[in-house]
Amino acid sequence: MSIVLDIALVVVALTLLPASYRMITGPNDSDRAVSADLVFFGFIGVVALLGLRMETDIVLDVVLVATIVGFLATLSIARLVTRGYR
Repeated sequence: MSIVLDIALVVVALTLLPASYRMITGPNDSDRAVSADLVFFGFIGVVALLGLRMETDIVLDVVLVATIVGFLATLSIARLVTRGYR
């Protein structure tokens, strides 16, 4: 099982690289916001996989709180990009 978790960690970490590049060099603010969300939630995935790897229970609470905070940040950024239109 640990080999599968190690492979998953490597895959998720490698997917963060192009998203980080897009976040830095994005042509406009909405592209940067979307890639920042992708990097944030990818990092949450890495933390969750590390929690599984280390077999700790507290990581689940941290992941849940961070996901809620990230979702609220995504909603507020979407509201800013659309200038308040629904």
